[in-house]
Order: sequence, then C-alpha cells, then structure tokens
Amino acid sequence: MFVSQSSQFALQNDSSRVEDAPNAPKVSADDSAPPNGGLRAWLQVLGSFFLFFNTWGIINSYGVFQTYYEQSLLQGTDASTISWIGSLQSFLIMFLGVLTGPIYDAGHTLSLLYIGSFLVVLGHMMLSLCDTVWQVLLAQSICVGIGAGLLFVPSIAILSAYFTTKLPFAVGIAACGSSVGGVIYPILIRDLISRLGFAWSVRIAGFLALFGLTISCLVMRVRTLPATRRKLVDWTSFRDIPYLLFNIGLFLCFMGLYTPYYYVQSIASQNHTVSTDLVFYLLPIVNASSTLGRLVPGYLSQIMGSFNIIVPCSVISGALILCLLAVHSQGTLLAFCVLYGCFSGSLVSLLGPVLVFLSPHVGVIGTRMGMCFTILSIALLVGTPISGAILDASGANPTWIYSGCLTLAGGIILGLARMTKTSGGAFVKV
Repeated sequence: MFVSQSSQFALQNDSSRVEDAPNAPKVSADDSAPPNGGLRAWLQVLGSFFLFFNTWGIINSYGVFQTYYEQSLLQGTDASTISWIGSLQSFLIMFLGVLTGPIYDAGHTLSLLYIGSFLVVLGHMMLSLCDTVWQVLLAQSICVGIGAGLLFVPSIAILSAYFTTKLPFAVGIAACGSSVGGVIYPILIRDLISRLGFAWSVRIAGFLALFGLTISCLVMRVRTLPATRRKLVDWTSFRDIPYLLFNIGLFLCFMGLYTPYYYVQSIASQNHTVSTDLVFYLLPIVNASSTLGRLVPGYLSQIMGSFNIIVPCSVISGALILCLLAVHSQGTLLAFCVLYGCFSGSLVSLLGPVLVFLSPHVGVIGTRMGMCFTILSIALLVGTPISGAILDASGANPTWIYSGCLTLAGGIILGLARMTKTSGGAFVKV
C-alpha cells in the first residue's frame, strides 16, 4: 500500500473552500481551518483506518488466494494466469484513484463512499459463487477493484481537512489499516476454508468488510474542498530530470516488489520449505512486519530526510529478494518475511513525502502524484503476471532473480534521482 503517507502535505495545503456540492455533507461552515484534533477529527481517522483495512488490506492479502486457486479452485491453471486476478485488482485501485480525484473535488464524497463500499462487499459475495477463472476475474478483480478504487481518494483526502501538525501521525495510524487487514484477512480466509469451505469463508470476509465500511460511511464527513480542481497532467514535469528518474526507478521497483507477496506462500508450499500449517502464515507475517516499515521511517525521515531513507530501503528490498536463492530452511524464510515486510513497507510509505519534495510548488503536487500513481498502476498490472510466467516456465530461482534485479535496479535509479536533485551532494537532508 503506497499511500500511507501520500498526499497529506499536498492535500493539507490544497483545501481552502467550504464544500457546497448538493450531495456533499457539510460539517462546519464557520471556519475552514483544520481543528487538528477533537472527537470528530479522530472519528475520520477511524473511518479512514477501515477504508485502508478493506482496500489495501484486501489487496495485500491476495497471496492466500493465489495459493488456494493454484492448489484447489482453479487447479490446472498456470500461476501467471491466476496472478492477473490480483494484479488487475491492484491496477484498478491506483488507476481509478487518479480518475476519482476530480469527483472528490466536485463534492461527491458520499457517493464515492457508498458506491465503493457496495462494490467491495458485492464482489466478495459474487466471488463465493465462482468456479472459473473468468468469473473470479469479474468478481474479485473488476468488482472489488473498482470499489477499492472509488475509496482510494477519500481514505487520504478527508483527513487533510481535519489535521495540520498532527496530519502525518493521523495518516500513519489510518494507513496501518492496510497492514492489519493484510494480517487478518489471510488468516481468516485460510482457517475458514478448512472449516466451512471457500464459499462461506469469502462471504464471511464480505460481511467483515461490510462492518468496517459501514463505520467509514457513518463517521466520515468532508469539511472543505480544493479551491481549484487539479489538472490530470503537469507538462512541465517532463523536463524535470529528477522527477523523471524517480518515476522510472519506482516503475522498476514495483514491477518486482510484489512478487514475494504473491508467490512466497505457493513456492514455499511446493518446495516444502516450511510446515503445511505455517506456510499460510507467511503472508500475514510480511504484512504485520510492514507496520514497522510504515511507522518507523516516518519518524526517521524527520531526522534524515525521506529521500535518504527510501533509496537504501529499495536497494535492500531488492537484495533481500535475491537472498531467497539461498533460503532453504524454515528459520531463514521466516527471517526473510520479517525483514522484507519492514523494508518494502518503508519503500511504499515514503513515496508521498518524496514526491512532495520533488514538486516545485504546492499547486502541482496532487497532479504529479496522480501521474506517478498512473505509472505505478501499470507496473502493478504487469509485474506479477510476468513473474508467474517465469515461475511456470523456469521455476522459483529465475523468478526471484527477475524480481530482485528489477527492484535493485529501481533502487539504484532512485539513488541517481536523489543525487541529481542535490547536484551530487551526498550528505544533504532530502
């Protein structure tokens, strides 16, 4: 989930008019200044937490479905084909997040919340009836993916109208919902499948999503909207070399970054690296560890600078994936899951602050983030299916080499972007 700290600075400075759209909830008309606390403000954090829980938390849990589909429901279908289900879901949440920005700006926040929540729950209910690839694709990828995409912008943007100095902390708490969801959903699905079967396990997951999203719809209300609607493209960015290098580096990183999230369980199961009972907890361990990767770097970046942290974290993430070539025991695989969760979580959580730093002024921050998210959505769409094709054709080791080298190369290019921005200064806080 790479929006855990994204947009808080941009949106905070971009909200200046009290919303007046006909279907938009009015919370306060007397003062547009964020209260920076209070019961209503922290209720928005609670609502945003459940949005992250039921969007990125679900998407980060796809690895448990990948394993189950390969071994049972879609047995006989190659891993690459199955991985398109999860990658399309990830693509839609990012790509639609960009397109729904203007809808949010127009004041139709409740419509986004209601329709998005309905589609996420409906997708789970329809998934319980599926038994072919195209049916799963429609229910899990399209329906849940579109619903999550509609909830993407409100999960970040609403908080900026309620907090100023406490905004990074508030967004950090809310974004932990993605990690918590990424722990609870895989364990829930796995345990219920063995007891109740796939259909009812997915339905219960849908009811859990309904509970959390209902809370979000009840408590979340927008105070202000941007004074001007954002442009979709900032043409000046194409002449900004550090920004271009940063996007190229991120694209390569995210082509390989999610391969372990999708395949570490299935490969460990096939190779009997860990016990049958433990293998399905590998993904929850990665997601639980990513909580530290989202909170600790946020604190360290205040001391060292976000750019100075995201570069080594991306390089280390790539190196850790390559280390899987030498992992043949349960202990070393568990160590990988913990470390990879921490460093990959750091990479995605620092994306927003670095984009803020690379933007020449406040007016283009939202637009440049949207452009970056569009690029990353393509990487998320094609990265893991390519990994799956390599896995089907050549086995695990070439898959890890592909994923690790891409992530490592992306980290190196991020370092070049950092050095270009600072004119070669190595000891500069950025």
